[in-house]
Amino acid sequence: MEFKSLTTIEGSFRRIRLMLIAFVCCCTLITGYALWNSYRFAEAQRQKIYVLDGGKSLMLALSQDLSQNRPAEAREHVRRFHELFFSLSPQKDAIEHNIGRALQLADKSAYNYYVDFSEKGYYNRLISGNINQVLQVDSVVCDFTGYPYRMKTYARQLIIRESNVTERSLVTGCDLQNTVRSDDNPNGFIIEHFTILENKDIRSTER
Repeated sequence: MEFKSLTTIEGSFRRIRLMLIAFVCCCTLITGYALWNSYRFAEAQRQKIYVLDGGKSLMLALSQDLSQNRPAEAREHVRRFHELFFSLSPQKDAIEHNIGRALQLADKSAYNYYVDFSEKGYYNRLISGNINQVLQVDSVVCDFTGYPYRMKTYARQLIIRESNVTERSLVTGCDLQNTVRSDDNPNGFIIEHFTILENKDIRSTER
C-alpha cells in the first residue's frame, strides 16, 4: 500500500513537471510572437510619413526606398540645372537669379562657362536685344553602371527675338556625384566636369 502511494506521488510530480514545461513553452511562443509582431509594426510605421497640408489636414504618404528614386532624382537634377542655366530673360536681375540657383547644383566647371559667356558679352546682348532664351530638355541619358554617374543631355534652345525665333540644338555631358541634400539642392547631387558638346543652329523662323 505504501509503495502504491509513492508511485502515485511520483506520477503526480511527473505530470506537474510536464504541465510546467508545456506552460513555459507556451509563454515562450507567445512572447516570441509578440516581439516579432511588435518589430513588424515598428518597421511599418517607419515606412510612413505624415505631412501637414497648410496646417489644416493630415495626409499619409508611404515613403519609398531611396535607391528606387535615385535615377529619377538624378535626371531631375540635371534637367533642373539646364533649365536654370540656359532659360534666360532679358533682365539682369532675372539672369543673375537663375544662374545663381543653377550654380548651386554644379561645381566650378559650370561657373567657368558663366564667366566665359559674361566676358564675351553674351548676357549683355540678351538684355540689349530684348531676347528671351528658352530651353526644352528632350532627354537625359544616365549611366549608373559606374560612379560617379555619367550623364548626357539632349535639349533644344529657342532664341526668341522680336523678328524671328532661332532653334538651336544643345548636347552636354557631365558627371554626377552624391552630396548632402539641402533647400538649394533637394536631390542631393552635384554636377562635375560639365561640358557643352554641341550647340548649333537648326532653323530660324520669322515671327
